[in-house]
Amino acid sequence: MRSPRQYISLLCAGFAACAAFATPGASAQTFPAKPIRMVVGYTAGGPTDTTARMVAQKMSEHVGQPVIVDNRAGASGTLGKERVATSPPDGYTLLVMSSGDAIVQALFAKTPRDLELGFAPVTLMATGTYVLVVHPSVPVRNVKELVALAKSKPGKLTYGSSGIGSSVHLAGELLKVKANISMVHVPYKSSADSARAAAGGEVELSFPGIPGALPFMQTNKIRALAVTGMKRVGMMANVPTLNESGVPGYDRYGWYGLLAPVGTPKEIIARLNGAVNDVVNVADMKTALNVQGLEPQTNTPEQFAAFIQNEVAENAKLIKLIGLKAE
Repeated sequence: MRSPRQYISLLCAGFAACAAFATPGASAQTFPAKPIRMVVGYTAGGPTDTTARMVAQKMSEHVGQPVIVDNRAGASGTLGKERVATSPPDGYTLLVMSSGDAIVQALFAKTPRDLELGFAPVTLMATGTYVLVVHPSVPVRNVKELVALAKSKPGKLTYGSSGIGSSVHLAGELLKVKANISMVHVPYKSSADSARAAAGGEVELSFPGIPGALPFMQTNKIRALAVTGMKRVGMMANVPTLNESGVPGYDRYGWYGLLAPVGTPKEIIARLNGAVNDVVNVADMKTALNVQGLEPQTNTPEQFAAFIQNEVAENAKLIKLIGLKAE
């Protein structure tokens, strides 16, 4: 027969066990109860940072807690990944990743923080196409004429990018592969710099993001030939896609998404997913994203996981095909 003290001990143990099982649900129900930190592995002012700040501001209003953008630039985004991967898996420290991170994953045989193993996908947030532009001195008016010119002068045309292994670099390499042409790659520090180089005649063509290209297009310092995604862009509806301009199957674009540390409860992932879906798909946010050359695009955590896996695989194929090596 148990003593009263033993019964009390057993009762306390039972309450403790129930509390332990209830914690995840209770945490999810009260989430978020404090500020959320969005870590960006790149410098302030870049496209990943700009997208993060736009989403963070709206998300803060939506969830009733501050959403802070924390720039941890360095080592091709690895410092930001490390910060998030080693944080408690409670949904309060998140990683804003970009299409460039999927290239880094594909480029290096081993990375300090594997995107597919070290993180829990939350959702895609936005996508943005690039635009193929040429200096006005280049005697072409469309992509077919550009391809013909490149074939008549193999290895003579130069194109600018935002750096070796960047999304813009691979946009140029994909055109070379699909159109069977030879061009010389000239890396710059940013997409805006590559647009500036094309406008100044330092290179014949480039693939900048739309915000970086627009000021030069409006002053006729560069000419837009095509956008790199599969769909035309609303603000440049008269500019065709590369796919419809004689380069079938060409599809290259930038994108931004949200990851949490691996082990974050599914209930919290679902809440974060719902919050991002709610804020990026409203009319004023869509307008604000469009100004940046972006389109809101969200999906489920499972869909985003598959999306990342496919992006890494496609990048790996292209990297192998062009013989690009990590420096």
